[in-house]
Amino acid sequence: MGRKAGTVVVQQRGAKKGDPQDELAARLRMLQELSGLGVRALARDAGLSSSSLSRYLSGQTVPPWTAVIALCRLLKRDPRPLRPLWERASSPLPAPPKTSRQVQPPAPPSGAPRPPRNDLPRDVPDFTGREAELAAVLAAVDAGGVVAVDGMAGVGKTCLAVHAAHRLAAAYPDAQLYIDLHGFTAGREPLGADPALRALLAALDVPSEKIPQEGGIEPLAACWRSELAHRRAVVVLDNAVDADQIRPLLPGAGPSVALVTSRNRLLGLEEVPPVSLDVLTPGEAADLLARASGDPGGSDGRLAREPEAAAEVLRRCGHLPLALRLAAARLRHRPGWTVGILVERMAEGATEFDTAFAMSVRQLDRGRRRFFRLLGLVPGSTFDEHVAAALADVPLRAARAMLEDLLDAHLVQQPAAGRYRLHDLVRQHALRAAAEEDPPAERERALGRVLDYYVHAAAAADAAVSYLRSGLEVAAGPPPADLPEFAGKHAALLWFATEYTNLMAVFEAAVAAGADAHVCELPRRMRAFFARRCGTTHLNVLFEHSLVAARRLDDPARLGEAHSDLGFARYNAGRMAEADAAYEAAEPLVSRAGNARTEAELTMRRGYLKWDEGRVEEPLDLFRRAGGLYQDAGCPTGSAHASAYEAWAMLQLGQREEAARLARAVLEIPHADPAWPPALTARITLGVAIAAEEPGEATEHLERALALAREDGHRHNEAWCLNCLGVALRQAGRHEEALAAHRRAFALLDELFEEHWKIHFLYGHAETCRLAGRPEEALRLHRQALELAPRLGNRHAEALAREGIAAVLDGTDPAAAAEHRAAALAVRRDLDPGGPASRTVAEARSGA
Repeated sequence: MGRKAGTVVVQQRGAKKGDPQDELAARLRMLQELSGLGVRALARDAGLSSSSLSRYLSGQTVPPWTAVIALCRLLKRDPRPLRPLWERASSPLPAPPKTSRQVQPPAPPSGAPRPPRNDLPRDVPDFTGREAELAAVLAAVDAGGVVAVDGMAGVGKTCLAVHAAHRLAAAYPDAQLYIDLHGFTAGREPLGADPALRALLAALDVPSEKIPQEGGIEPLAACWRSELAHRRAVVVLDNAVDADQIRPLLPGAGPSVALVTSRNRLLGLEEVPPVSLDVLTPGEAADLLARASGDPGGSDGRLAREPEAAAEVLRRCGHLPLALRLAAARLRHRPGWTVGILVERMAEGATEFDTAFAMSVRQLDRGRRRFFRLLGLVPGSTFDEHVAAALADVPLRAARAMLEDLLDAHLVQQPAAGRYRLHDLVRQHALRAAAEEDPPAERERALGRVLDYYVHAAAAADAAVSYLRSGLEVAAGPPPADLPEFAGKHAALLWFATEYTNLMAVFEAAVAAGADAHVCELPRRMRAFFARRCGTTHLNVLFEHSLVAARRLDDPARLGEAHSDLGFARYNAGRMAEADAAYEAAEPLVSRAGNARTEAELTMRRGYLKWDEGRVEEPLDLFRRAGGLYQDAGCPTGSAHASAYEAWAMLQLGQREEAARLARAVLEIPHADPAWPPALTARITLGVAIAAEEPGEATEHLERALALAREDGHRHNEAWCLNCLGVALRQAGRHEEALAAHRRAFALLDELFEEHWKIHFLYGHAETCRLAGRPEEALRLHRQALELAPRLGNRHAEALAREGIAAVLDGTDPAAAAEHRAAALAVRRDLDPGGPASRTVAEARSGA
């Protein structure tokens, strides 16, 4: 078979196998070769800077998607085959940002200022010594806004940086932020700039609609600097691996400051002054040991009674603060011990770190020692008591008590209420101890229990958020004895937001462990959360892994769901042809599986896709079929969902009375959540359907739908409501109000970076402009639709745009208007060869 003309199908040369960034660079170099141009000439013709293009071609930087499009268009190549590769290169498994669609903490009382974000870990009450270093840190911040604290593991870098940040908090009241970059965390890759920037922007409550979703690191870093520019914030960037990791995270011009810590001297940050930490002086070490152990001092203290033993403790701890605190914790909790006994116990260890850790662990009973070792296996950066209970296979109450004991022993840290973590050195010790003392099979079972827990917990949270549950029960392992309880969807969304980075770490651990059932299940249970996070790129990557895992499981039902889920992710990303192919692959598998609910879900999804392709009759048939399947499955909420979309489709066919009747029937179905999707869809449909006859009631329905969409936090639904409100107001003759509603809808889509959604709104906006006496603006919008429709494969939108242009040109250029009407008629005949192609349904469409 021949290749499709104009498609980029070149072999990558010189690309590292498996590295999407190198592979993308190789594809772009091939485009340059095809152009026959040098870098400067190609950059000029494509509207890019030559320095940026050089970085793209060499693989140093992932280009923004707009740059890929510009290069492909210049050479008359279709860029779409490069989109999956670009997405993998841009964002392997990033953490999407917090969004305005996510549930927010309770608002302060009316008139009270919102409290600033403070993520700083607790300042240690026994901070000792470091006067010169603290003064140097504060002076460096005062002079240049950024300082880098470096030193060996356990020397107290984080403690100094956090202590300084607390000192600075009053002068930087807008936010006090902390992020662990995992530069030297055992078993984890350093945190990339993309997820780090998104996490920091989320901490500032920047909605994802304002955060660039494309273009790589540069626009993200620019967004971060812009947000800091009008704030006085102090940011602690802890545990950095090198200068390249840190550079995009630094504040730009403005009053905010940053404190960086690393085990390495960050030589690449020439403009950032370093403050290097050595071990404590003998006097400082002795003071810390006394304060941390609760020694009263003077001749009556244990340390004073045994000065030689005390000196030996300092020596064995290497004057390192972390080791000293662990040793001191033993003395504090063992009032009957002499310092000599402490030395004897420490002598059984290997290094100053292992000496302190092993000695602390040995004071635990057998069950707590096992519990501590297993904590090193937790994939995420923080965890709660539910995770710990599942990991160790113990009751929740026992896990809580053991965590408190480990906290008292300084073997775990508590960065926030109910959240725990291990210091990197402690995690390394726990992992080494587990490798030595626990059989591989036991460690595998423990990790498996964590994977089971997260899948079941995500399923429970998803059930609280979603009005339609999955057609298949969780099959990735037995449920744990204790799961979080969610009072409602807001509590569940907050859990997802808190656990997101851990969920991604668990997913990566499942992929690495070959836990295919968990790889299939976890993304599926996060779909409702992703819908509120605009994470189409991230969700596509997850479902790609799920499909591979489902193939290995050799379970037709799971494989059918995986194809369907990947198709829906492709659809939400505007990749319609790939979505259609995925649905085609899913259909026979889902049909043979015999699960009516799963089949109904796939049928609804195919209806959405056909709608976006510009079909009208076909989606209506699919929505009706889905409703019947949901009835067969005994799922009334699914039937209501299908009926709401059936009403919407009938509205597009001009059957306003029947659409209104169906919509009212859906609104009569009782449900605890007034913003549940069937009611929202029905309310919008009803508002548009009765706008001409009952403008007052129509406006009430649409404004109610708009308020519910905002309350629920769905910005896409908010834009949909606004556009339809514009249609209804126009039909009532309130043109200026209608135009304002349309413009607000498009402003939302711009914030969401959802260019492909505009195809559904352009006709309605343009018609309002035409009837409001703004023909030039109407022509501009129709022509924008005419350009966008072929790229999305939406033939019906193409026909609507041509009919709209004809209506504008009728009075000034009748010949051109006739040409556009003829072209629209040809498109309609192609769409429905046997139907009444001459019938224009433009005014019947919701966007009319």
